[in-house]
Amino acid sequence: MSEVICLGETMAMVTPANGAPLHHAEQMTLAMGGAESNVALGLAAMGVTTSWVSRVGADDFGTRIITELKDSGVDTSLVAIDPNRPTGLYVKAPAHDQSPAKVLYYRAGSAASAMNPEFIHTEPLASALQQAKLIHLSGITAALSDSCARMMLELTTAPYGGTVCFDVNWRASLWKDRDPALLQQLANRADAVMVGIDEAELAFGTSDEQQIRNLLPDPSVLVLKNESTSAIALTEDGRFEVPSLNVDVVEPVGAGDSFAAGFLSGLLEGLSVPQALRRGHLAAACTLTVRADRGDLPPKHVIDQLLDLDDHQWSNVAVDASGITVLGEQIYRKGES
Repeated sequence: MSEVICLGETMAMVTPANGAPLHHAEQMTLAMGGAESNVALGLAAMGVTTSWVSRVGADDFGTRIITELKDSGVDTSLVAIDPNRPTGLYVKAPAHDQSPAKVLYYRAGSAASAMNPEFIHTEPLASALQQAKLIHLSGITAALSDSCARMMLELTTAPYGGTVCFDVNWRASLWKDRDPALLQQLANRADAVMVGIDEAELAFGTSDEQQIRNLLPDPSVLVLKNESTSAIALTEDGRFEVPSLNVDVVEPVGAGDSFAAGFLSGLLEGLSVPQALRRGHLAAACTLTVRADRGDLPPKHVIDQLLDLDDHQWSNVAVDASGITVLGEQIYRKGES
């Protein structure tokens, strides 16, 4: 059984090659995208045994997703294949002329949207959930359908032996015809919660730290992400704030999922909360410097060196596409072991 189960939809992702406008693109690239599978990939890369759980269609997109995750060390044995519903699809349309970048979703009626409470009570998934050290969920799943919402309510209510982590992952388009009050309910039932300050303003109506905590009093760990400024963890032992790294950003997609993987892997290893926050920042920074949804981490000895820096040194860490520097001195060049 895996230490961690990440449950949620992953879709096939189509992107115009070479950044061409969608309506003029002659070639497209095919990949995959999903918040929970991104976290699963990040955890697996850090040596955590991880399962991704969902439903996909009996189509080539579903096969591609399962194959890519398996090839990256993520267990997919608990994924259900739906013979009638398709795998979800989304298209990333790059910015051009005066038009901003946008994402077009084709996920209505997808195989994953048919997840329901019966799905999580079916063996062997039911046993795997009971035995996992950590179950990672996000608010995206709750907005996919009424049956998914009911399943999420059960997942955050059932007495599991491990930690239930909930990443709010606000998506305005998904909540357009649904009541986002469900997000607060789900988050407050979880053991650990992650939410961006900007997301909290949209999902909960406030960006004030204390007001967010008042709305979510029950989680033992509440992580508030303040984009490029810092991450704050409110725990039973106090408040911990760790500044973000200085990053030459290439693309922001996937950084939040990488932060989650880094932070959660730190908690699983028994790191202190500040060190786990540092690991989250580092994982996010590595993703911010690439165009993919997840960037490669430096070797363990470099990570350990960064986690042990004093506060002044940490505040002077810079990450870009070439590597990592501390106080202007390069300590890691990408590609080095």
